[in-house]
Amino acid sequence: MRMQLIKLSALALLTGFALLSHAQAPVLEKPDTNGIKTLAPGEVNILFSYYEQDGDNSPVTGGIGTEQLTDFSSRFIVKVPIKEQLTLNGDIGFDSYSSASTDNIDRYVSSASSSDTRIYGTFGFDKTPEGKNTSYGLKVGGSREYDYTSFSVGGHYALISKDGNRELNLTGQAFFDAWQLIYPEELRREGVLVPTDQRRSYNLGLTYSQVINRKLQASLSLDGIYMTGLLSTPFHRVYFQEQAAAKVEKLPDTRLKLPVGLRLNYYVADFLVARLYYRYYWDSWGIQAQTVSLELPVKINRFFSVYPFYRYHNQTAADYFLPYKEHSLNDEFYTSDYDLAGLDSHTYGMGVRYAPVNGLARIKFPMGKGRNVLLFRGFDLRYAHYERTPSLKANVVSLGLNFTY
Repeated sequence: MRMQLIKLSALALLTGFALLSHAQAPVLEKPDTNGIKTLAPGEVNILFSYYEQDGDNSPVTGGIGTEQLTDFSSRFIVKVPIKEQLTLNGDIGFDSYSSASTDNIDRYVSSASSSDTRIYGTFGFDKTPEGKNTSYGLKVGGSREYDYTSFSVGGHYALISKDGNRELNLTGQAFFDAWQLIYPEELRREGVLVPTDQRRSYNLGLTYSQVINRKLQASLSLDGIYMTGLLSTPFHRVYFQEQAAAKVEKLPDTRLKLPVGLRLNYYVADFLVARLYYRYYWDSWGIQAQTVSLELPVKINRFFSVYPFYRYHNQTAADYFLPYKEHSLNDEFYTSDYDLAGLDSHTYGMGVRYAPVNGLARIKFPMGKGRNVLLFRGFDLRYAHYERTPSLKANVVSLGLNFTY
């Protein structure tokens, strides 16, 4: 189910993006021995992760009950330079999960809602016009699972200083989503319980990055996300003080989110870099949140490094959240989803990266006059543990593999 995957993917995506930030090599043009420009090699990043969680506050059963879930995901990210200053990009992946929580939509074991698979893909291009300090790109994507279909389109435009030390990047993306409406089993005879099966999301982001000096790099980001349509989840139950029977979760049909982030990378010594991140978040549902993270990559030698990390998140509750059986029938909107509760969360773990200069292995193909070589550049292995009040705990193990061709 879509919303369940969104919840578990927050931690997994943080892990995946961290792996990418360590694994990816820049796509650059390099002159050959005759001084003629040749295309940089193509690049492939493969990410795998295994995620497990458990807790006692499932929104499927009104804010009580098991949140047990396991998920396996894989992702393939490809960059293919096809001519000077033009690169094609592809991002394909899938998530497959089993969940005791969503199994309770039908109130019996091994129902159709006990597992699901999401398949998604995004394709686009990046262009850097010759002689200009700009770059731009476009992308389209889609996602499909049992009860949810999504289509997206987006792009970016960047202004880069002549010395390459400053960059201003504008990004935009729109999502067009449709639900297959699945209600809790005991409520399916009550007719239409939500006003629409459509959702629209519009994201606009602005990021300014600068190399301040030889030791310090910084970036400041501002995002705006506007959502409209079905923003509640049709199979989430809510229980009330005045009656025993549940209702379907009901939330406003619009939401505005405004996060602001600051990122600092400080070169402490030859063997140590400090990566700090802070984000403030506000939305129109009454949530305010702050997130702080620190990562400390320690270089053991030229090829091998380890990086411990920690992330703390705190948020206030949404205006429409109350725990199990604390809502009143007079409430206009209501949810017992603990993603919208006041909470504190902690994430900590360790990553290991190994990437020799000449790579770990090469496979030479018979065609191409000796130039078609698949190089296994290196890998990242990362473990994270997550704890969220009042009861949710999760673990994720991720592996990133980097290849060039």
